[in-house]
Amino acid sequence: MKQILILLVILTGFLFVPEVQAQNNDSTTTEQVQIQEKSTDTSVILLSQKREKPFSLTTIFRGLLGMTVLIFIGWLFSSNRRNIPWRTVIIGLTIQIILAISVLYIPFVRIAFEFFGRIFVKILDFTKEGSTFLLGDLMDANTYGYIFLFQVLPTIIFFSALTSLLFYWGIIQKVVYGLAWVFTKALKISGAEALSVAGNIFLGQTESPLMIKAYLNKMSKSEILLVMTGGMATLAGGVLAAYIALLGGDDPRMRLEFAKHLLTASVMAAPAAIIFSKMLVPPTEEINKQIEVSRDKIGSNMLDAITNGTSEGVKLAVNVAAMLLAFIAFIAMFNFIVGKIGQWTTLNEIIAEGTNGRYDGLSLQFILGYTFAPLMWLIGISPDDIITVGRLLGEKLILTEFIGYISLADLKAAGAFSDTKSVIMATYILCGFANFSSIGIQIGGIGALAPSRRVLLSQYGMRALLAGTLASLMSATIIGMILG
Repeated sequence: MKQILILLVILTGFLFVPEVQAQNNDSTTTEQVQIQEKSTDTSVILLSQKREKPFSLTTIFRGLLGMTVLIFIGWLFSSNRRNIPWRTVIIGLTIQIILAISVLYIPFVRIAFEFFGRIFVKILDFTKEGSTFLLGDLMDANTYGYIFLFQVLPTIIFFSALTSLLFYWGIIQKVVYGLAWVFTKALKISGAEALSVAGNIFLGQTESPLMIKAYLNKMSKSEILLVMTGGMATLAGGVLAAYIALLGGDDPRMRLEFAKHLLTASVMAAPAAIIFSKMLVPPTEEINKQIEVSRDKIGSNMLDAITNGTSEGVKLAVNVAAMLLAFIAFIAMFNFIVGKIGQWTTLNEIIAEGTNGRYDGLSLQFILGYTFAPLMWLIGISPDDIITVGRLLGEKLILTEFIGYISLADLKAAGAFSDTKSVIMATYILCGFANFSSIGIQIGGIGALAPSRRVLLSQYGMRALLAGTLASLMSATIIGMILG
């Protein structure tokens, strides 16, 4: 308890001291003018204004339509429609809606999320200090441009080390235990699966199951699916910080705004994951509500914990870099091949004319955008942006959410969105590890903890992917409905 209090005092101090210094140097009005002059992205102001603008009957209708469609898809693919726990579904949706309204419109909840958002933003500043020491002037984006390798990937390493330290101190376990208790009582799920899905808000899809390692071999099919879905629907803290840096750039206001939305998206994803996993594979056995947090693999002391976290962060950063290199190269190769086909068959000219220059020919982005456009309209995306956001969803599913967020950042900077709300909803849609490569990661990672469940993990891979995708779409639909 003392460690938690000390940490809070330190965090409160470094969060608010810089603000005082900034106020002494320049006025608030001057800062706003400078931000608007330096950046062509006007969503800095628009995101703040949206919270004060009431939602309309049209957006409520679009939101309800989207929610109905997503619930219908869950029902359609259910393995046991008669036993779907509708009470869990209704309460889970209610929790999501209350959370969205609270973050956007209730002052003290908004302040709380801003506080934690500032923590993430400050962590990015700390990371920059370490990166500047190693890389020097290469960190200067004004001179050398925005280099992804230097600006984003170091964040994963530092945040992984910090998470390991918080885990060693027992802080993450206490927060996870509290959330798991709420999920167990409100949504009637077992203690073990509640711990796993709550842990996924902070930890990765293979790290969170470590807390319930002793229960994995005894879990029912419904419980196993929720463990998998929780990993698919949420983001780990390390990559979440990286996405804040990616979407917010060097603008502190944008960083804080996207930090709040990404945090909200990850928290909202937990009840959504419960909703759709229980719809796809309803529970039929008696559940054990006992909650017991494991303390495995936290390090023998503080330095050991930091060292272990840093090593894991390096592995993750290298994996992300290699994955991005390979996938982006494959996209270029695919676009080259289909582009040549389009050139030989005059499809490129037809596509360029039909899309008013949005696409100059046949490409992966074109195929994905038009494939998922109808679904984007159903969940409430602006009609002018449904193709763009549909493309982002497709990139997340087929490639990874990292590719999706890179595309979102590029499209946002280029002014490709007609409605600011589409940017926000896309942020929620991309939140989560729901992609085809994650199926293999979970089979390997969770399967190593419970070898006897490896076959079941492989059987439920596609269901977990579907449930995780529906969870992210549901969060985006609700936030879009509330924003107006």
